[in-house]
Amino acid sequence: MEQQKRCLGLLAHVDAGKTTLAEALMYGTGALRTPGRVDHGDTALDYDPMERERGITIFASQAVLHHKGWELTLLDTPGHVDFSAETERILQVLDCAVLVISAADGIQAHTHTLWHLLEHYRIPTVIFVTKMDLARRERADLMAELKTLSDRCIDLTDPEDPQALEELAMGRESVLERYLETGAVAPEDRCEMLRARELFPCWFGSGLKQQGTMDFLEGLLRLFAPISWPEAFGARVFKITHDAQGNRLTHIKLTGGALEVRQTLHFEPGEEKITQLRSYTGARFTALDRVEAGSVCAVVGLSTPENGQGLGFEACAAAPVLEPVMNYRLILPTGVDPLQLLPKLTRLQAEDPQLHLRWNPRLQQLEVGLMGRVQAEILKAMILDRFGVRVEIGEGRVLYKETIQSTVEGVGHYEPLRHYAEVHLLLEPLPRGSGLVFASSLSEDRLDRNWQRLILTHLEEKQHLGVLIGAPLTDVKLTLAAGRAHQKHTEGGDFRQATYRAVRQGLMQAESILLEPWYRFRLEVPTETIGRAITDIRARSGSFESPVDLGGISLLEGSVPVSAMNEYAAEVAAYTRGRGHLRLEPGGYAPCHNAPQVIEAVAYDPQADLDNSPDSVFCAHGAGFVVPWNQVSAHMHLESVLAPRREPVSVPKRRVRIDEKELQAILEREFGPIRRPQYSPVKASPIQETAPAALPQRPQSRYLVVDGYNVIFAWPDLAELAKADLDQARIRLMDILSNYSAFTHTETILVLDAYKVKGGTGQRFDYHGIRVVYTKENETGDAYIERFVHDIGKNEQVRVVTSDALIQVSALRSGVLRMSAAEFGRQIDEIYGDIDRYLATLHRQRMGSVGENLLPGE
Repeated sequence: MEQQKRCLGLLAHVDAGKTTLAEALMYGTGALRTPGRVDHGDTALDYDPMERERGITIFASQAVLHHKGWELTLLDTPGHVDFSAETERILQVLDCAVLVISAADGIQAHTHTLWHLLEHYRIPTVIFVTKMDLARRERADLMAELKTLSDRCIDLTDPEDPQALEELAMGRESVLERYLETGAVAPEDRCEMLRARELFPCWFGSGLKQQGTMDFLEGLLRLFAPISWPEAFGARVFKITHDAQGNRLTHIKLTGGALEVRQTLHFEPGEEKITQLRSYTGARFTALDRVEAGSVCAVVGLSTPENGQGLGFEACAAAPVLEPVMNYRLILPTGVDPLQLLPKLTRLQAEDPQLHLRWNPRLQQLEVGLMGRVQAEILKAMILDRFGVRVEIGEGRVLYKETIQSTVEGVGHYEPLRHYAEVHLLLEPLPRGSGLVFASSLSEDRLDRNWQRLILTHLEEKQHLGVLIGAPLTDVKLTLAAGRAHQKHTEGGDFRQATYRAVRQGLMQAESILLEPWYRFRLEVPTETIGRAITDIRARSGSFESPVDLGGISLLEGSVPVSAMNEYAAEVAAYTRGRGHLRLEPGGYAPCHNAPQVIEAVAYDPQADLDNSPDSVFCAHGAGFVVPWNQVSAHMHLESVLAPRREPVSVPKRRVRIDEKELQAILEREFGPIRRPQYSPVKASPIQETAPAALPQRPQSRYLVVDGYNVIFAWPDLAELAKADLDQARIRLMDILSNYSAFTHTETILVLDAYKVKGGTGQRFDYHGIRVVYTKENETGDAYIERFVHDIGKNEQVRVVTSDALIQVSALRSGVLRMSAAEFGRQIDEIYGDIDRYLATLHRQRMGSVGENLLPGE
């Protein structure tokens, strides 16, 4: 369905004139009778009392414009750097961005940050230079400055200007060829170049005087090609607010299909019904019955969707680029319980996820992540206005993070009485800025899908802390690699405990790295003071490139820790007598420049953090007991997914024997009457008589019980085969065991789980000299092996092959020997080597015997 709709975002450095431009566009399209002014406090989009009091945009607001058949949704974003996280959330739903630059001030520090964000999200961008009525600079000088952002910034005030046409054509080879032929640049080429960010059109004017604003709007509309929106429903949540009555408003951009009142939306983890659809212009809204793709609206009735969540076919938004770099303490009035206030404050965090509100149990205080002091003042006012609590904001400190150096395996086991869960996680480092990534590599044959999804949910639901100072973990991939549940005793909460403990146990083993936020800086100082500037940056542990001489001004660019740049801008202004200029941009996280001092000052003890314990809980003699994190590998029930950590424990042989009749009765009860001898007598032959001792005899167990699926998924070649065809993997294992059994004269019993087969009565049959057992419904292979070895375990010549620690413990109690799947695999390799050597010996002897019977010359 073709829709003439666009969502435009206005972005600018604070005080550049962005809101005034919005007022001019609303007035020019008839959405306002009279344009408001920021200095008068009567603008339509800055309607919040805090915005009017301070004269800045704090909250993103919306206006719907109609002009010449187009429906334009205008989103006015905050310009102050402290509220840049709000601006970044808006970018995810824009069809085009309008970057507003003041002609009086030019490109500012925050302008570069916004430009990098637009580049990161690949958003088509146009530029409007406002306040031309106040500028003392020529348009050519301003265009030269704009081209420092990109050489594809082109003045399109006159779209048919020959110089503009030539610059347009130079942006793409195919367009240039057509331009040389026709002398013109086709409208569709302009549209495509804007969409591909190969063109950044520029216009000039004055929002306050409404000069050039409508020419800009109409020129912009000529660069928009119609969009064919999908018919399937899709939407992206970009903002959460609450109206005066306390109703939760979920602001969405529809990217496909349509929405109607009373419609039910389905999403994880459930479904909810829409009770109202609203289209906002400033503080006023219009109730709608239906909203179609391309439009922006506020939905009433949804309580679950969060900022950045995708609905329908839309995926969730990526992790934000801009994050708070400072952490502040909330100081509460006397008598206010922080744990009672925290649930109320989470309502604010739903509106702004970057607040990172949390209760610090170690310091017994509420903490919040903020971008700066201005945002702190706004937060104080919001808490007072909404909840009637007058809080204070303590001194800020840098918000550190932690990551790991190399891959480790974390194990969490939770088994108090009548509970059971074990989780193995692979923790792998990721590139800087990746955040936390969660995945599963575990086959559903090993652990049901529902349990796996539950584990991944538990991984995502919590902010995991590092073990150096208890800072948030980042840039790590956590992969579910192994897990186990008990058929009767496992509950959902068991996996939560096991999962949390697995993460912390892995971190305790890992080489952790403390990260801190860094700035990218650009420092311009008079050349005679460049020595002072270099000394200052080095003293602050910064790094930089060689200074660049700009003719009396020296430019220094590089990176420096955020914690070292407090109030440095004021120092620059002082020692350069106002001629110096410092620009700081977020540079992401990097290793902390003074990690030992920070770690020592925090004095965090990860083992004393009871809310994030690395230890596991096991069960013995009917009671649970705690196993320290560094001893979990010796008790865990599943084998390591990285490398075997345990060798089988030798078991003292018991001297109690059962006679052949009793043993025969047990075997016939399990497998039925023996219809034939297991092995045929070996016939004597001249080859055997003349051969040297066939093979060295080694002691072997007479009875071998094999946990089939445990071995299949423990041996890499069989595990790989099982991914494609589990039946073929079973047959391959049976063939291997048949060869092993025949060569070693061992009675082999292969046990395969079939407890999930509805109505299954179990199956027992012979396969080339081995006995194969499929368990019946609701009977696990573990239970069968435990019962079977208990019956024949008095015979010391019984060995159980499994890496399942529960079965190994059962075998130990029954007095039989046990062997891990990995060790048995090595023994199989040795046996196959012996078979190859034995066959080679037979071949050589056969050929020698034949040669003796040949006549000369034959």
